[in-house]
Amino acid sequence: MRRFHGFIASGKMELKISHPEEKETIKDFGEQWLRYCDNEGYYGSLELFSDILEPLLSPDRLKDCRVAEIGSGAGRIVNMLLEAGAGHVIALEPSDAFKVLCQNIQQPERVTCIQATGDQLPAYGDLDYILSVGVLHHIPDAKPVVEATFKALRPGGQLFVWVYGKEGNELYLALIGPLRIFTKPLPPPILAALVRLIDLPLVLYMKLCHHFSLPLRDYILSVLEKMDPRKRRLIIYDQLNPSYAKYYTRFEAEKLLLDANFRDVRAHHRHGYGWSVIGTKPESPDCSVRLGHFQK
Repeated sequence: MRRFHGFIASGKMELKISHPEEKETIKDFGEQWLRYCDNEGYYGSLELFSDILEPLLSPDRLKDCRVAEIGSGAGRIVNMLLEAGAGHVIALEPSDAFKVLCQNIQQPERVTCIQATGDQLPAYGDLDYILSVGVLHHIPDAKPVVEATFKALRPGGQLFVWVYGKEGNELYLALIGPLRIFTKPLPPPILAALVRLIDLPLVLYMKLCHHFSLPLRDYILSVLEKMDPRKRRLIIYDQLNPSYAKYYTRFEAEKLLLDANFRDVRAHHRHGYGWSVIGTKPESPDCSVRLGHFQK
């Protein structure tokens, strides 16, 4: 491993990716985070972090903990974890955005960056929490990733994931599905120009949501409206760019964790748009001391 801007960063692991859509999606996100490389404003705030995690997990519980994040992109969630007081963060990012991640870390002495896919997360066995926010739904086979998180957590540690939800998005999917067929192969500059055009009616839709109960109203008023225009366009770009995206039912999202032997699996339908799911690695008989740390 080598020193990089004051923290430890691994060399690039050999990325053994057999699924062509996953390989293409990693490439897509590398280009995306090189284009949209900052995390300013509400988009990177602790307020939004609380909105993402609660009510399943409070940011306060991350204080002084060892935490990993799967799919760190440009470092947004990593910096949120640091602001929440995490003791040490392990950040995994397989794409060419790895260099952006390294540059964006605000407290590098508390971060280990690894250029690897989620299934290559080392089996530390002592992590308190692992987060994967907006990532698993871009992996055609997420099962090996979730299994790797189970091995990396300590007994009593928890995995938190957020994925696109199918319930509540039926009309949206009817519109976005056909559009993505056209947008996925577009070169980034052309897609970015198209996003600017799409943003114009979205601004009107946001205003209408103040007066009418329209689809995704809760998400738009609680989250999207608080973004500055550039970050709002990033969110649109993020929907249209990746080669692969899956919208999970609640059953599928919970099953992802249950099949990897997580217990006490709970789900929350965040703003009627996505599923937040949390699960716990079962305690072993000799883990009473660590359990006290986990419950603090």
